[in-house]
Amino acid sequence: MMSEAVNKSFPFTIKVADHFTSRLRGLMFRKRPLDQEGLWITPCNSIHMCFMNFAIDAVFIDRGGRVVKLINNLQPWKFVKPVKGAYSVIELPEGTISRLKITEGQQINF
Repeated sequence: MMSEAVNKSFPFTIKVADHFTSRLRGLMFRKRPLDQEGLWITPCNSIHMCFMNFAIDAVFIDRGGRVVKLINNLQPWKFVKPVKGAYSVIELPEGTISRLKITEGQQINF
């Protein structure tokens, strides 16, 4: 179910991975979990958690920044198939989706 269009921003730094090598690496091999930070991988419509050491929340957005899919508590070594309509994904600390009350249909602002 799509919610009403509400603008949402993040109260912490979001780094951008928009080149081949930064998109390929993502958060792999990082030792410590995200804390007050996130990673925006663009373009990207699917992700994997290979070589990850912690869980994350994933927010898939379309070209216009509207949330099309949310995944809470994505565990290491899991895979997310391509998400229809997604152009990029924002990887966030576990629990962020719930804490910030992010819902499908919301507009993400950076």
